[in-house]
Amino acid sequence: MVGIVIVSHSRQLAEGVRELAAQMVQGKVPLAVAAGIDDPENPLGTDAMQVYEAIASIYNDQGVIVLMDLGSALMSAEMALEFLSEEQREKVHLCEAPLVEGAIAAAVAAASGRNIQQVMAQARGALVAKATQLGVNVSHILGETTDVDTLSFVIEEQVTKEIRLTVRNPLGLHARPAAKFVATAAGFQSQIKVQNITKGTEAVRADSINQVATLGVRQKHELVITATGSDADEALAALQGLVENNFGEEDATLPPLPTTPADHPIFSSSHHFLQGIPASNGVAIAPAFLYHPTLLNIQQYHVENIEQEWQRLQVALQIAHEEIQALLSQASIQIGDAEAAIFDAHLLFLEDPVILESVHQRIFEQHLNAEAAWQAVINELANNYRTIEDSYLRERVADVVDVGQRVLRVLSRFESHIIISDDSPTHLNLSEPGILITTDITPSDTARLDPTRVLGICTTSGSALSHSAIIARRLGIPAIFGLPPEILQVANHTIVALDGESGRVWTEPEPDIQTALETKRNAQQIAHQQAIATATSPAVTRDKTRQIKVYANIGGISDTEEALSLGAEGVGLFRTEFLYLDRTTPPSEEEQLAVYQRIAQLLHNRPLIIRTLDVGGDKPIPYLNFPQESNPFLGWRGIRFCLDNPDILKTQLRAILKPSLGHQIKIMFPMITTVQEIQAAKAILAEVQAELRQAGVPFDQKMEVGIMVEIPSAVVLAEELAAEVDFFSIGTNDLTQYVMAADRTHPQVATLVDAMHPAVLRMIQQTVQAAHKAGIWVGLCGELAADPLAAPILLGLGLDEVSLNAQGIPGFKQAIAQLTMVEAEAIAASALQQDSADKIRTLIRQMLT
Repeated sequence: MVGIVIVSHSRQLAEGVRELAAQMVQGKVPLAVAAGIDDPENPLGTDAMQVYEAIASIYNDQGVIVLMDLGSALMSAEMALEFLSEEQREKVHLCEAPLVEGAIAAAVAAASGRNIQQVMAQARGALVAKATQLGVNVSHILGETTDVDTLSFVIEEQVTKEIRLTVRNPLGLHARPAAKFVATAAGFQSQIKVQNITKGTEAVRADSINQVATLGVRQKHELVITATGSDADEALAALQGLVENNFGEEDATLPPLPTTPADHPIFSSSHHFLQGIPASNGVAIAPAFLYHPTLLNIQQYHVENIEQEWQRLQVALQIAHEEIQALLSQASIQIGDAEAAIFDAHLLFLEDPVILESVHQRIFEQHLNAEAAWQAVINELANNYRTIEDSYLRERVADVVDVGQRVLRVLSRFESHIIISDDSPTHLNLSEPGILITTDITPSDTARLDPTRVLGICTTSGSALSHSAIIARRLGIPAIFGLPPEILQVANHTIVALDGESGRVWTEPEPDIQTALETKRNAQQIAHQQAIATATSPAVTRDKTRQIKVYANIGGISDTEEALSLGAEGVGLFRTEFLYLDRTTPPSEEEQLAVYQRIAQLLHNRPLIIRTLDVGGDKPIPYLNFPQESNPFLGWRGIRFCLDNPDILKTQLRAILKPSLGHQIKIMFPMITTVQEIQAAKAILAEVQAELRQAGVPFDQKMEVGIMVEIPSAVVLAEELAAEVDFFSIGTNDLTQYVMAADRTHPQVATLVDAMHPAVLRMIQQTVQAAHKAGIWVGLCGELAADPLAAPILLGLGLDEVSLNAQGIPGFKQAIAQLTMVEAEAIAASALQQDSADKIRTLIRQMLT
């Protein structure tokens, strides 16, 4: 938690301010005083050593802000910083905010868990509420150039920096990337704004999850991002890296939307049914359980102690934050990181400065109680979402209501559950299997459902685009949303049948309907079981003459668990850069070791290929101080950065080596361009191995070392490089853009970046031939492996292994099982003779039919 030091000429004044601030936060925030001097005759003054001791007494990794009163107090504070270490000085900030108001505002912000930049912003804006209440023009106080809404000072001399970026991920700034964008922006002191040029929107605050969400950013939309402040360059570089790296979603896939066939011949039109919106495929036949979600009835009343009321809200927000964090952890395990990231946006909602400022205004100016002020802002925001033309964004109103109700329940001391009719269960996880019927269901409640109990969901609101629908699909629960109100008339325990594909619901279905639905459900279950059975079996050709290993690309522990459940035979690419993101310092050896060890344990004796840190100007990490580069894909990245920063590389190599004994851990170096680079990397590895031997630390002495083949020079030098390593892994994402001389982030040339182009396939062929000639194995870990049409070519070219996103593993294995080796070789040979990617795809379709 951020600490606060109060520096004053008067000891009595400083103690009074501390007492007032401590009372506001019930002693939760570290507060220290450095005030007065040890002279009974003249006690007024400041002492630099006193300030230093006060800072040291509450110093922590979250940082310390120092508030001062007059004259020499500033000089004493500046001198005190000289006594601190360089590392400590970076986390101690002198703040020009007013002493009394600033200390109170900072304490409240710190108590709610905000970072040091947000705490300072609150302190700096502490006079706004008072000035507004007195009818004073705030701009006269803060300066004409100040944007009062930001609650922070903008210095006139500071230059506004600007970048323009194109969003490339399929769903644009949906919940997960929007949350990452806002969290990144909020981590800097600069005032950051973003504008959707494609839609012609106004610029909005980049630290507001709701303002960013309502920009309606979709794939290929162009953004203008501006930053004004001391760390503007760093902020823009971080945001640029985030956007250009597709917010880490290059391999992410959302569960597919359910499809509605044109007709349903197995169902007679004479049978009565209710028609809704297909939200999640599947068939369910079970007793109905009717739920009545209860919105809290909030009473509005006048409060005198507005500071205490504001503190009540801060405590409620903190409790809500802890609840959502627990839900996020649970959801990550149950539905995966991609869908669980929906709740990252919920967390940021609680910290949205625009919302908090609006609630603050209602409490301090209108003297409203916290519940009424919060509810008024939530209702206003929800209505704004409802008026948005974009149907996907309109569905985010459910998230607004979800978070809003959670905070109100905390304020009103309500338990987090849905109130149900008298003879029904009082919680979402039913006592016996059934179909949930309700007006609406929130994402939070959907994520807590037990699929073995809740066999289906019927609601009178929502759509297939809602987060609740996305989660239901991931959980495998059939769901129909937007049904007529008639569904709510169904009595509890009535047998209900639903078909998630058609969006139809039958109450007390007639025997022929029930039989048809049971037949359909059985067929779906058999198909699912066959797919899983195929996925967990090796990828062997139809003629049983060839097997190709199928591994998974992962970014963390939960990805590993999902990959194993979908048939991964190992991990072919662990992208360790994810361990370095969303933090202010590099991960320690112990932190990395814990992750590598846990993944190795999950895999047992299966291979785990760990790629060393692969970052650079194309995906920069602020604390690693990457320079601004005009063409980062050709710049200081990958192994180039690590060789210039051997301490970072050695830390990672130690963490990889230590858990290697008894496991199949392998090291892979990225972006190798020359023989000298791999030799230098191996020399550093040898140093680390020698140090561990000397220290008596056991490790796998025969650990395999490989490289990513992703640069044309590596393909040309493949024979020489093969003599240095134990394996190759072809990274088709980068290799394709380098072969085609087309930046994959540039919208005007992105169509050239197609790994199915014959120029790329010939590079793959050349690499495989060089590897096999040298007696080493070769894999492929780019996105090409996830394309089912590529399966026969990769098999035919002789690859020993492929590594892809876990969701694509069953499909790849099924494709291999349908081929003979003769067919695959013929398809590959013919593909290499074509002159375009389109012709190759057409050829494959023709040869497979």
